[in-house]
Amino acid sequence: MGSHCGVLHNVHAGAIRNNLMREPCFRVNCTDCVLDFGDGPKIMGILNTTPDSFYDGGIFLEDTDGIDLDRALDYALSMIRDGASIIDIGGESSRPGADKISSIEEIKRTAPLIALLRRKSDVLISIDTYKADVAEEALRAGANIVNDISGFTFDAHLPAICSTFKAAVILMHTPVKPELMQWSTGTKPGEEDILLRVSRFLADSIARAEAHSIDNIILDPGFGFGKSVEENFRLLGQLRSLLSLGRPILAGLSRKSFLGHAITAPGRETVSPAERLAATIAAETIALLHGANILRVHDVRAAVQSLRVVEAMKE
Repeated sequence: MGSHCGVLHNVHAGAIRNNLMREPCFRVNCTDCVLDFGDGPKIMGILNTTPDSFYDGGIFLEDTDGIDLDRALDYALSMIRDGASIIDIGGESSRPGADKISSIEEIKRTAPLIALLRRKSDVLISIDTYKADVAEEALRAGANIVNDISGFTFDAHLPAICSTFKAAVILMHTPVKPELMQWSTGTKPGEEDILLRVSRFLADSIARAEAHSIDNIILDPGFGFGKSVEENFRLLGQLRSLLSLGRPILAGLSRKSFLGHAITAPGRETVSPAERLAATIAAETIALLHGANILRVHDVRAAVQSLRVVEAMKE
């Protein structure tokens, strides 16, 4: 009996090791650069030039409401030194209930910074927008990737712009526009499970991209966007299932509200974004163990350390 149990234990342990090691080796062409996941997952550093993002809003604004380009550039370069392979620049907040701004204002907040960063570094740059005209100006300024929270559902002109510039795209699941978004109360009776909803949405987004000859696609399940706390955690635990769509997976978990709910003591006020770093690292480690290829983060150094620990364990 002891010998037989030992064999079962060894087989089980071997299956776990194989499951951890058997990651697809994706390569994504980003305009004139290649994002190669053969040597492991990548870190994307967040740089918001917004006054109202939920965690880092307003930190690069001057008194005149312009962008302090030198300070924003220094921050981008510091994230690159800390290990970021991609810098994601956004000029409009996508938090639930955020105000909409014009494309002109969004371009003013992003394109000059992208052009400046491109002159200083060959790092991959993504523009966080769902607007075709904003994406076009960002790509002209030197961006390589368009990070669209709508999965090509908000602006019908965006796929053509991405195709023209041969940009890679990140397509995210979101049920509604940010200004209309509220916390979900969870899966309703008769409604598909969250994983099925996200998978079907992203499969449709892939089809939209491929209809415009776009094949360099990264998928984002959209943690925190129109999902309940329970649904976010269910999605995190089943993240690897999304690899069946045949594209690399980005996990944007950094300091999200559902993590705050998980670590808040009963009857207390929800833990603020500033106090969610440890919960973020825990969630990002889980995402890496469940097949995430990119972590989109505010705290690059901490995420890189988490990644190195996971990679050391796999090796």
